[in-house]
Amino acid sequence: MTERLRVAIVGTGMIAAVHVRAARAAGADVVGILGRNQERSEQAAAALDVPRGYANLKDLIADRPGVVHICSPNDQHHAQSLAVINAGVHVICEKPLAIGAAQADELVDAASAAGVVATVPFVYRFHPMVREIRARITEGDLGRVLAVHGSYLQDWMLDEHASNWRIDAAAGGPSRAFADIGSHWCDIVEFVTGERLASVAASTDIVHEWRPTASGPAFAARRPGGEASDPQVRVTTEDTAAATFRTTSGRLVNVIVSQVAAGRKSRLWFEVDGSRKSAVFDQENPESAWFGTATGAEIAIRNPAHGSADQRRLALVAAGHPQGYLDAFAAFVADTYTAVRTGVAPDGLPTFADGARAARIIDAVVTSARDGIQTPVI
Repeated sequence: MTERLRVAIVGTGMIAAVHVRAARAAGADVVGILGRNQERSEQAAAALDVPRGYANLKDLIADRPGVVHICSPNDQHHAQSLAVINAGVHVICEKPLAIGAAQADELVDAASAAGVVATVPFVYRFHPMVREIRARITEGDLGRVLAVHGSYLQDWMLDEHASNWRIDAAAGGPSRAFADIGSHWCDIVEFVTGERLASVAASTDIVHEWRPTASGPAFAARRPGGEASDPQVRVTTEDTAAATFRTTSGRLVNVIVSQVAAGRKSRLWFEVDGSRKSAVFDQENPESAWFGTATGAEIAIRNPAHGSADQRRLALVAAGHPQGYLDAFAAFVADTYTAVRTGVAPDGLPTFADGARAARIIDAVVTSARDGIQTPVI
């Protein structure tokens, strides 16, 4: 119970560095990292102060870490996760869990058969005020859910010269913006409301038909050195998406997703309208939540001394001392490690089943946008 976990990281990009920091914050020892080759592994290990850069996945598994964090491009998630699971090692895999629902379901079954903990970083669940909204909905404070709406907006692909491996459908899958960030929005909305998305009518748009072929870092406003004269590739994955869902109870849920919304860096915003109250959360301002009634409104502030038990558990410091994204990420990782150590998953821990659920929603959005029809979320 007190022994420090040894963990290894697959991937060397921005999100891999976030996983390294979160693993350390959660009390683990990061023993190695794997990139696309030995040289890249060693470069990343040096940059992140990790003891070892692996030559390949076989070498990583042979090192017998307790948990492997998979942060590689989307098309590699399935094969790498399956190899780790088959070795009997616990795994955290970035979303989307796979580039299609069938592969994601295979990973769920494999993890269950192997008896390993397998989780997906839907980390926005771990903002304390998200848990406060969820608790108030569960307790009936908002009344019956009438509608849900919102957006997830970013601007890192606004420049036509911005590029990233995600624009390549072979590496990232048939969806980009919705798979990357729309999946987070759908997960958090289902999580806080308990409503299940049953069908969707979706539309997507590609605002820059051509982008540079060379890959740049995620969330960079412009690819370093990107110029109009660089080799170009036709873009087949969406920059924006709009989706209207029906839930199993018949309610409407509406979202717009964009990676080309100037000035928006990571604005996951949702509103739940209930028969008694409404609730709003904004990820760029995560220390508070707005609750409205027919006669007024209140702003609730994250506070370890007040509010729901789940909010207080995740509120690490006194009110007025801001918590943010890295704290939410570390809380997710810490809960995963608790499940590894104890065999009991803390409430709200997103597993591969949640990742497969997201994959089905993504597939339905892609199908609906392509065929122009209302599509069931199977």
